[in-house]
Amino acid sequence: MSPDHAFLTLLQFADGLFPAGGFAHSLGLETYVQDGRVRDREGLEAFIAAHLEGSAGPADAAAAAVAVRLAFYGDAAGWIALDERLDAMKSVPELRTASRQMGRQTLRIAAALGDDPFLAQLRRAVDEELAVGHHAAVVGAALGRGGVEPERAAAAYLYSTAALLVGAGLRLISLGQLEGQRVLAATRPRIQRLAAAAARATVDDLWSFNPALEIASLRHSTLETRLFKS
Repeated sequence: MSPDHAFLTLLQFADGLFPAGGFAHSLGLETYVQDGRVRDREGLEAFIAAHLEGSAGPADAAAAAVAVRLAFYGDAAGWIALDERLDAMKSVPELRTASRQMGRQTLRIAAALGDDPFLAQLRRAVDEELAVGHHAAVVGAALGRGGVEPERAAAAYLYSTAALLVGAGLRLISLGQLEGQRVLAATRPRIQRLAAAAARATVDDLWSFNPALEIASLRHSTLETRLFKS
């Protein structure tokens, strides 16, 4: 595939308009805001940094990069094993459900956008409950079939995650659009570094360690008022 095709595929799946359902999730940020631990731009930057460093980078972005390579070779069995690994790693019910819901929605749309046999095979696997379809694994597969390289796929996943959290932050704290863009701009060096590391990862290299975020996500369902599902 041409570089232009791969680039446009990357833009489409990383776009905030892509209807994966991420707008409904804060990934624990809402709990932090209600606890008073995130009040401003600096607090939001710190929250996003912790999420990218402790979870989204070494687990999800790395999984997306692995999924790119599996998709390139049409390795459905390997993809299902990767999806199972992600499911086992996501111990918090809200975060696990969010990843599954966003992944299934993304897979449904990706399979409907063309007639790619590998994506159709993955959708059948999810429909038949042979896989659950985690978001990172699905995004990586879709981008891989579009000719996107592993490192760029990882960077796109990390950027989309940061953008999701900035969008949630705009609704939860007194933060303007310009401040939100400044937060995103500040994440660029971190995204580049984490994406480069993710591109070198194998399925056995995936890890996640963010206990504070996991506790906040566990507590989210007990909040008296909630804007988000997670």
